[in-house]
Amino acid sequence: MSTPALVRVVEREARVYARLWRGLAFSTFVQPALYLGAMGIGLGGLVKAHSGSVDGLTYLDFVAPGLLVASAMQLAASESMWPVLGGAKWMRQFHGVVATPIRPGELYGGFVLWTAIHAMLGSAAFVLVAALLGAVPSAWGILAIPAAALCAAAFCGPIAAFSITQESDVSFPMIMRLGVLPLFLFSGTFFPISQLPSGLRPLAVFSPLWHGVELARAATTGHFDVAAVVTHVAVLVACVAAGAFAGVRTFTKRLSS
Repeated sequence: MSTPALVRVVEREARVYARLWRGLAFSTFVQPALYLGAMGIGLGGLVKAHSGSVDGLTYLDFVAPGLLVASAMQLAASESMWPVLGGAKWMRQFHGVVATPIRPGELYGGFVLWTAIHAMLGSAAFVLVAALLGAVPSAWGILAIPAAALCAAAFCGPIAAFSITQESDVSFPMIMRLGVLPLFLFSGTFFPISQLPSGLRPLAVFSPLWHGVELARAATTGHFDVAAVVTHVAVLVACVAAGAFAGVRTFTKRLSS
């Protein structure tokens, strides 16, 4: 039985990562753990001394799933911009891939799947560190790992679909500064969105990151609301589907010319 083309793309990305992972280890594994220590323990100590809890949780328990998913989002966003444009224009390895029987749409799907797997690897290390620090009070916390991976795919899909259409990276820093960073700060990562001004709360609910954070927080705390979980998953899957709808077309248009 022949290996599906999408799996071949993932295999190629995994082989490249196996050679380069040491240079990426800090941003993938160490940096999120440092965030957790600084925000969860350092700032969490001040929160505990002042108010005691956030939404009924210690601040460490509250912020850990937020940082987990936000880190996955940041990884997915950065991996979906410069590497995609590089593959299409600078290094042009994407053209080499589609010169084989692998079609552009399969290349796109494999790239998004690998990004989700990459995010899952970092998320697994993060959850392990968080558990050692006591920030994962529920055994269901293991489910926060696929939640983070799904959120990563929800961002990777649309951003990669856009990146492949670009001729330069001039727009990428703007996406990070005006898109990714505000979502990182105001999507329930560090504080409940109920603390936002009333006019901004509906905007936060539209953020895929908020849905990912809520999904991971339900897992790490063991506090599940079935209707809410289904809604969060549906929103993230819809983002992945929308990205795939656009990505297959943009990859095909760019790489078939």
